[in-house]
Amino acid sequence: MEFLALLIPISALTLPIWIVWIVLHYKYKNREFRSLNAEESGQLDELNALAEQMAGRIKTLETILDAENPEWRDSYAE
Repeated sequence: MEFLALLIPISALTLPIWIVWIVLHYKYKNREFRSLNAEESGQLDELNALAEQMAGRIKTLETILDAENPEWRDSYAE
């Protein structure tokens, strides 16, 4: 019973400290992620351009497949 009597006040005092620490920790990590240098920003732009190009190619391939075999999507929907 004495252990429980000590645990409750200790928890009540340390819980706000942990909550503040977690919030500040992830706020810092978010700020760290947002600050990209020029090289990283260039790489991100390049990857974005490649993703858009790939999306265009996929759309073209789906258009060709739809013209040749309209039911092809049904066989892969499983």
